[in-house]
Amino acid sequence: MRMPSYDISRSRFRLSDGHVVVLSELVVGDPVPDEFSREREELVECGLIDDAGAVSPLLRPLLQTIARPVVVITVESDGRQGKLNHGLIIGENHAVSHQAWPGEAESQYSLVEPRTVVWALADMVNLQRSGAVPDVGASVVETTVATLDAGLAAADAMPFMDSGSEGHDHILKAVQNLGTIDGPALRVFADMLAEVRSSWRMTAAWRGDSEGADGVVIRGFGVWDCGPLGYWHRELPAEPVQPGQVGPASTLRLVRVRAGRVWELINELLPADGELRYLELP
Repeated sequence: MRMPSYDISRSRFRLSDGHVVVLSELVVGDPVPDEFSREREELVECGLIDDAGAVSPLLRPLLQTIARPVVVITVESDGRQGKLNHGLIIGENHAVSHQAWPGEAESQYSLVEPRTVVWALADMVNLQRSGAVPDVGASVVETTVATLDAGLAAADAMPFMDSGSEGHDHILKAVQNLGTIDGPALRVFADMLAEVRSSWRMTAAWRGDSEGADGVVIRGFGVWDCGPLGYWHRELPAEPVQPGQVGPASTLRLVRVRAGRVWELINELLPADGELRYLELP
C-alpha cells in the first residue's frame, strides 16, 4: 500500500479518498471517524498534518477549493484496466484536478491554472490531434445497448491487448447474433470494440438557472477513443444519463468526430458568463 505524498515544486499531492475525508474533517474542526484512523496516521507520518491535527499550509488552496466549489467536473473512464475516476474542481480562487491510476487507491491532486482547465481536461482523456482520418466504412453506428453488452463480453473474453483478426471475428460474431446492426456498420462496430482504448463521459455541474428556478445545472457528453479508428461521440444515450434511464433496448448511436470536435465539446461543457451561481455540495 502506498503512503500519501506530495511534491512542493509542482503543488501536487497523492491522496486516497480516505485521506481527503480526514483532511476535510480536520479543516472544519470535526473529529475524524474511527474507521479513518489509519489514514490519519499516514497523513501524520508524511507530514501533511501534525499530531494535534493541524493541517499543513501547503494544502490550504486544495482544501478551500474542495470545500467551496463553483464548478465540479467529473471524468468517468472505462477500459480494459477497469474504471477510473478523474475530475476537476473550480473554486473562487483556484482550480484543482485529480487523476486516478489503475490499481491504486491514491489519486494525484494538483493545482491548475484556471485559464488552462480545458487543456487539463483534454489531458485527462489523452486527447490527441487528429491526423489523416482513414475511411473506415461508416461514420455513424447505431444499435442497441444489449448489442453493446454482448460485444463487450466477447471483447473481455479475448486475451488482453489482442487486436488480431481472430479477436475481431470473435467480437463480430457476438454482435451479429443479436441482429440489431448489419452492413458496413456491423464490421466497423466490431472493430471499434476490439480497438477501443477507453470510453469516457465528462460531466459538469454548477448552481444556476435550472428550468426557470434556482438549482443545479448539469451538462455532459460521452466519447469512445478507438485508437486507429479515431474518436466517436456517443450521441445516444445522451448525457447526462440518469439511473434507470438506459436498458437493453435503448438505442446506442456513435458518430465519428475529429479531435477538434471533442475539444469543442469540452469547451461547450463549461458554463458561460452569467450562468454561474455558487454550487453547494451535500
